[in-house]
Amino acid sequence: MSDDTIDTSTGPSAVLDEAHLGDIRGALGTIKQHDLGARRTWRARLLTLAAIVGPGIIVMVGDNDAGGVATYSQAGQNYGTSLLWTLILLIPVLVVNQEMVVRLGAVTGVGHARLIKERFGKFWGWFSVGDLFLLDFLTIVTEFIGVDLALSYFGVSKYVSVPIAAFGLVVMTASGSFRRWERFMLLFVAANFLVIPLAVFAHPHAGPILHDLVVPGIRGGVSSTSVLLIIAIVGTTVAPWQLFFQQSNIIDKRITPRWINYERADTVIGSVVTVVGAGAMIVTCAFALDHSHYFGAFTDAGGVARALSHQVSYTAGALYAIVLVNASIIGAAAVTLGTSYAFGDMFGARHSLHRNFFEAPGFYSSFAGLVALAAGIVLIPGAPLGLITTSVQALAGVLLPSASVFLLLLCNDKEVLGPWVNRPWLNAVAAFIIGVLLILSLVLVVTTIFPAINVTVLTLVLFGVLIVSLGAGGFVYAATLGKRQATAPIGHRDTWRMPPLTLLGRPEWSRGRTAAMWSLRGYLVVAVVLLVVKAVQLGTGH
Repeated sequence: MSDDTIDTSTGPSAVLDEAHLGDIRGALGTIKQHDLGARRTWRARLLTLAAIVGPGIIVMVGDNDAGGVATYSQAGQNYGTSLLWTLILLIPVLVVNQEMVVRLGAVTGVGHARLIKERFGKFWGWFSVGDLFLLDFLTIVTEFIGVDLALSYFGVSKYVSVPIAAFGLVVMTASGSFRRWERFMLLFVAANFLVIPLAVFAHPHAGPILHDLVVPGIRGGVSSTSVLLIIAIVGTTVAPWQLFFQQSNIIDKRITPRWINYERADTVIGSVVTVVGAGAMIVTCAFALDHSHYFGAFTDAGGVARALSHQVSYTAGALYAIVLVNASIIGAAAVTLGTSYAFGDMFGARHSLHRNFFEAPGFYSSFAGLVALAAGIVLIPGAPLGLITTSVQALAGVLLPSASVFLLLLCNDKEVLGPWVNRPWLNAVAAFIIGVLLILSLVLVVTTIFPAINVTVLTLVLFGVLIVSLGAGGFVYAATLGKRQATAPIGHRDTWRMPPLTLLGRPEWSRGRTAAMWSLRGYLVVAVVLLVVKAVQLGTGH
């Protein structure tokens, strides 16, 4: 779509909540609902981008949450800068997945959970969302663990820091103003850049950084531990909650196809900011803790703050703690909101930040309830917080492929996206990414259950199977591509929006697709059960 496009669509809207229609009132500007004029100057385009910016950069920076900070810190503390090259791989993965979400949100006006439920039925809707609720809740718990670890550096008890953080999150979100909420979030995004001066304090050297960005390698050689850490780094880039959050947030911000290119730019900017922040965290720990007894001895994020205080200065440790608590707040806010959006989608409740508590009580009550319960678990004396953190990482790895499969199916549904469906090349890239995510999921599950297995051999075998499978699948796809294109609905990309869901026919699955989906479901059930058994064993000391 060109920047000069005029949206003249007059068809019935699929938007389910009238609060999702109207002017775009972003943190940095306003765009009137009927402002469809061309942006012919760079100043006009930059002002428009400023008004649109938000969903993309928030979802990306939110991905560098407490778990992300811990993962990147571990990479730097245990392997120096040798794993920086993995970050280059993150940008295309982030952009491809979230760009599909951008189109779904702007073109349909309907949340991710609601689309799955309506297009594939209640069973598959709950299949995709049920596990999401559990995973998101546990993730929120880890964010409050991050708050505790960060503020304990300053001597603040978790019985003070965690309740205050929880209360602040609810107040910030339940203000009844989308613009006010987005301004709060962008302030936290800005605070994320404190990682840059933190890296400067570590006195990094450009040579090793540039070398390790472009030349793959692993300090100390390949081992099962290093391979698992690489999997964790890649796995932190695509989480199921991101899909649900950004699609619903785009709808809540009232972004339509007219502004898709600007929202794509927002997403790309967010991915770059995320990778820069991740790289700065690795660099900080790599140079500050190298040649010390802390090197190779990662424990948790709180231990990193104390190590930086001893090796660099108290200020460096304090900056790290501030970055950690900031990441925890952004993560908790985004994950909880994404879960509440999905709750509204599944139960048909109003779910918009443009509404106040009395207009959307179910939406805000679910948000406050999740926050209060997650914070309460962190406050329980003797709660297995370390076990929860480990379980969240494994569970997220298990659920990643499922979420991405539904995303790909929706982006090839011509009833939903019409002329906005995926191009063949994008399907190929997305299929490869899903294949890699499935490998990550399998490796995480297998190594969680069988920690003694050779991870390197397992990964190589799975990649070999992936290449053969994608080759066979690509041949079948190419053979049917002509037919698929011939039956595509006629429509103009610049003005087309999804009709109301009640007017759409339910897609029919082939036997092969049905068998594949049931196989995926069976795998997830078995994998989750095995992870629960393993968690119980660890928790009971057996």
